[in-house]
Amino acid sequence: MAIERIVDTRDHEEDADEQIIEVTLRPRTFSDYVGQDRLKKNLKLAIDAAKKRSEPLDHILLNGPPGLGKTTMATVIANEMGKSIRVTSGPAIEKAGDLASILTNLQDGDILFIDEIHRLGRAVEEVLYAAMEDYKLDIMIGKGPAARSVRLDLPKFTIIGATTRAGALAAPLRDRFGHIYRLEFYAPDEISQIILRAASILGNEIDEASAKTLSTRARLTPRIANRLLKRVRDYADVNGDGIIDTVMTKKALELLEIDELGLDPGDRNLLTHMIENYGSEPVGLNTLAALTGDETTTIEDFYEPYLLQIGFIERTPRGRRATPKAYKHMGKTPDKKDDSKNYGLFHNDLFED
Repeated sequence: MAIERIVDTRDHEEDADEQIIEVTLRPRTFSDYVGQDRLKKNLKLAIDAAKKRSEPLDHILLNGPPGLGKTTMATVIANEMGKSIRVTSGPAIEKAGDLASILTNLQDGDILFIDEIHRLGRAVEEVLYAAMEDYKLDIMIGKGPAARSVRLDLPKFTIIGATTRAGALAAPLRDRFGHIYRLEFYAPDEISQIILRAASILGNEIDEASAKTLSTRARLTPRIANRLLKRVRDYADVNGDGIIDTVMTKKALELLEIDELGLDPGDRNLLTHMIENYGSEPVGLNTLAALTGDETTTIEDFYEPYLLQIGFIERTPRGRRATPKAYKHMGKTPDKKDDSKNYGLFHNDLFED
């Protein structure tokens, strides 16, 4: 069974109370949504134009690392449009019939949010093409020689797809989205604002210094920021008077083993293996997975994005490589092969895989 990390960007299986809290923390309008200003500006223009013409929004594809607010943004878009939203995921739609059932129950202007849309089956994708482009649904009635195809009219709806792997989408599906946007990592001051807003909703007193401390440990990701805030709140409730100050915050983070850059024991274990076993030499993804005991997809999706963002590892044609910044953070001395010539070579974009 996989061990859950406090800085994991995936949704944790929490109890019902936690799920209720998570919903209340989600912003409902653009004015409440902190960060992603470029994205909000473009979406607001599209929404205003669609409302002025009394038309549904063009289909939207949101991509980016987990935990940056793709699901929340879909909910905000629905609220701004004043329309209902139906939420599902790629793995949940196993057959074309499942998709047909969902689509035929939508109303004009409704929004269908499909999380992990890159995991849709090929047969489901084929049905989705005509539904997205022509608002038509082709279904087969009967079997054998008596089978016949029937085309049904669908309401004019909007699909919002979310994916962490835009490149994994089939080109015909990707081309049917009128808006394609990438959510970027947040700035520390934006994360601090998110923490202050969440603490206010949760009814906990927190000072700006503590919010700033948490923002530097949240890996530039709102989901992690909210999760850390809840764990610090637990610590403050048990070991203090419930007020989240810098003392309580630092003690809670020490207990969680989250360092000043937001790295947890899993991150440090990965970097330690890279530095101590391979030094300046690149190491393959499969080898890293064997060393750490993680799946290759786990390393690619949940370790690498942040470590790449802060410049601790780099991807080369021969594998992953720890950078001098990683050596410094881990208290290690780079070996002599880490000269500026080689380091420059691996920063050439032409050599990235």
